[in-house]
Amino acid sequence: MEFLIDSFLSAILLLWSRNPEVYFIIYVSLKVSLSSTLIASIFGVPAGFFIAFKEFRGKRGVITTLNSLLALPTVVIGLLVYVFISRRGLLGILDLLYTQTAMIIGQVILILPIVASLTIAAISQIDYRYRKTAMTLGATQFQTALVVFREARFGIMAAIITSFGRVISEIGISMMLGGNAKGYTRTMTTAMALEYDKGEFVLGVALGIVLLLISFTINIFFNYLQGRSRA
Repeated sequence: MEFLIDSFLSAILLLWSRNPEVYFIIYVSLKVSLSSTLIASIFGVPAGFFIAFKEFRGKRGVITTLNSLLALPTVVIGLLVYVFISRRGLLGILDLLYTQTAMIIGQVILILPIVASLTIAAISQIDYRYRKTAMTLGATQFQTALVVFREARFGIMAAIITSFGRVISEIGISMMLGGNAKGYTRTMTTAMALEYDKGEFVLGVALGIVLLLISFTINIFFNYLQGRSRA
């Protein structure tokens, strides 16, 4: 117990000292995670909205596929992307391996199904009478879509927040595609794993505290959105 308390206090002091290495690791984590979340949202939200709003052949199969991809292991994604961007891969000429860009690509693939699936769920929960009422009042299909989107906006925002929470805490993709290079691709999770392997826990505990604070902030904001959606 004394060891845990000492590590915790040392971690607090390390964060308070504004150690450049620690804060650069936090910066890389936030940069990569926010970038991948933004890109996945740009493609995932419209795709999920279209799938939920439109009726077409094979719709149930598409939704089932997206739901299945939610359980796709991060190491599988890392391996697939590695095959394509390694020097012998199809995209090897771009020299993307062990870069932040490679990490972003892998994380986008990871959370794109999450954004799309949760967007579909948010749109599907909107009462169909909203569409009928809007169309009865003379709204175009585009205007009707905007009405539905407005009603589902809190659910869609929750989908984006959930996706960010997923990538900020993942390690497999970051390790395989980023390489955990100091001062370039080292994130909070990969740094924590490294410190554990070295048997040095102060930096790991410090980053763990930051990661928990981010997670708590996300959950508080998520609960706030849920409260707004019920109001």
